[in-house]
Amino acid sequence: MKNNTEWLRGCATALVTPFKNDGAIDEDCLRALIERQITGGVKLLVPCGTTGESATMATEEDQRVIRITVEMAQGRAKVIAGASNNNTRFAIRNARNAALLGADAVMFAAPYYNKPTQAGLYAHYRAIAEALPETSIVIYNVPGRTAVNVKAETTLRLANDCANIVAVKEASGDVAQIMEILRDRPEGFRVLSGDDALTLALIALGADGLVSVISNETPEFTSQMVNACLAEEWAVARKLHYKLLPLMNANFVETSPGPVKAVMAMMGLLEETLRLPLVAVEASTRSQLKTIASDLGLI
Repeated sequence: MKNNTEWLRGCATALVTPFKNDGAIDEDCLRALIERQITGGVKLLVPCGTTGESATMATEEDQRVIRITVEMAQGRAKVIAGASNNNTRFAIRNARNAALLGADAVMFAAPYYNKPTQAGLYAHYRAIAEALPETSIVIYNVPGRTAVNVKAETTLRLANDCANIVAVKEASGDVAQIMEILRDRPEGFRVLSGDDALTLALIALGADGLVSVISNETPEFTSQMVNACLAEEWAVARKLHYKLLPLMNANFVETSPGPVKAVMAMMGLLEETLRLPLVAVEASTRSQLKTIASDLGLI
């Protein structure tokens, strides 16, 4: 039987991590951004993921970001903490830290660079699940980042074999694969879109929500779109989807979170600081983003 997943539904934001000009985490800014998310209707917060540049953050920095997110969220939102690592032992360590800090669930991208087989992926996630039996675990499938795809049969096997593997964030872009998971998943297993632009279609097919990048820029519109989809208010959902679609696409013209941080800087929400090897967006991208953000009334 699955851990309780009633809360694991709706719009989640893959939070950016704001940095000061010297590269340090801007904790005051982070608190303000989290408050803006909650006020904007977002009920699920995802710190220390790809959008949060966790690959460039030290363990102590991850823990600080998770702690701040949990402190800000208490009673108002749930926290799904990123804990990915391509060393299974370190992934388990990260998850234990996040659980101790009060995260409601932990999320793991497939191990990057190692390129494990499907058997290796199964063993990786199962080892994490067995090491943390009381912790809810979310698989994050993003082959464009990791160079390995968690196939539907592997996701379903893990969902059936491990009670605390409760969801998958699917960012493969493979709708046929995602439909297979939706069709055959066990009761209580959640499927979350990992692509803003596919959310309407995937919820129409039975998905439970979205882990979003664009909600960093516009939490109100994004949460409204997801809520309309879940309520099967398709006319409202389509209108919001097409309103947001240009920015959804533009957010990935260059490597994320470069574009989303550029827009947020234009909005006066943070300093446009990224950690190497990521750099600020090109002038042509900036111009495109400015036009789209202006059309949406964000700047």
